[in-house]
Amino acid sequence: MAELIARETYLRRLAANKDTDVVKIITGMRRSGKSSLLLLFYDYLLAEGVAPENIIIMNFESLRFGNIEDYLSLYEFVSAKIPEKGRTYLLFDEIQQVLHWEKAVESFRLDFDVDIYITGSNARMLSSEFATLLSGRYVEIEVLPLSFKEFLSFYSFEKSVSDEEKFMKYLRFGGMPVLREYNFDETGCNQILEGIYSTVLLRDIMSRYDKVDGVTLKKIILFLCSNIGSATSPNNIAGVLVHEKDLDSPRNFAGKTVEKYISMLNSAYLFYSVGRYDIKGRQLLKTLSKNYIADIGLRNLLLGYRDAERGHILENIVYLELRRRGYRVYIGKAGENEIDFVAEKTDEKIYFQVAESIISPETRAREIRPLQTVRDNYEKIILSMDRSFITSENGIKFVNIIDWLSE
Repeated sequence: MAELIARETYLRRLAANKDTDVVKIITGMRRSGKSSLLLLFYDYLLAEGVAPENIIIMNFESLRFGNIEDYLSLYEFVSAKIPEKGRTYLLFDEIQQVLHWEKAVESFRLDFDVDIYITGSNARMLSSEFATLLSGRYVEIEVLPLSFKEFLSFYSFEKSVSDEEKFMKYLRFGGMPVLREYNFDETGCNQILEGIYSTVLLRDIMSRYDKVDGVTLKKIILFLCSNIGSATSPNNIAGVLVHEKDLDSPRNFAGKTVEKYISMLNSAYLFYSVGRYDIKGRQLLKTLSKNYIADIGLRNLLLGYRDAERGHILENIVYLELRRRGYRVYIGKAGENEIDFVAEKTDEKIYFQVAESIISPETRAREIRPLQTVRDNYEKIILSMDRSFITSENGIKFVNIIDWLSE
């Protein structure tokens, strides 16, 4: 097995919730690092002095546990292994493979002195039934592919390689942790990414939903990949695909179909849909949203890497980084102007514009204008690839995106 490299941010979140009376649910796209995180946490528990017999770790995609198909067999198997003395830590990987697993998890909580950690690759595991059973008694920890800062720690570079060159690698290959084993070999990386993409479609979408048309699903994915950073609606997407005759069976194809398929992609953590927020009216808008892919390497696999679209790729990367940092993220609407991101926490708000470059006066004016229309005192930042002695204008900060991602 390849050497595990600690992902400290997520380990700290798990450690902070250790021994609390909540089920820890680790979610995220397939191969984003959830299983490795669970193994790292296993090592952490041992280092903390927990006896090996008080840790039960199970990966339900292993044939070792292939006979555990429902909650009753899961309960029977695990119950027999829980020691009589001391707290036991239950680490269940890809638990959604077990039918009605949530019933067993709730029973473990009631019947034993246990601390429970589970992972899953589809948001349907957080179903209304599960939420009802564990109302207020679970915490979700979302794992995303590598941030740029993590990317730098995962790979080894020659001293002569500049930060900009490293960042170009990140833009090209993305942040799936498993690619580290291929050290930027394009053929090997693409084979792995193709396998991840196919598995997400087959196991996390098509096998979990009824009557999914694979051709339609792939067409919608390609459309979303081609329109990263563009405001769209399900009706718009349906109209474009039918007009371009991009569907084999356009009859009965409507916005509701697209909306359903995008919801599936969100549930598999392959895409994130981001709503628009009227800054002046202080309300979420129901029309139009933007969609960002969970890993830019997958987008490059499907479309090919194109330098001309780097601005949209940067926008996607900034969105994912804001999620990693714990922000609620919206697209901002200020009158006729649009702000790329409004990032909020309980006591914090930041406005972001993202551009490849703002060196030209026309581009700078275009990016500054939306931020100037917002009359409040919250921080306003334009992220770009530029490095300049000019660091602000009218209270709006200019920040190099590589520096920001490396913070």
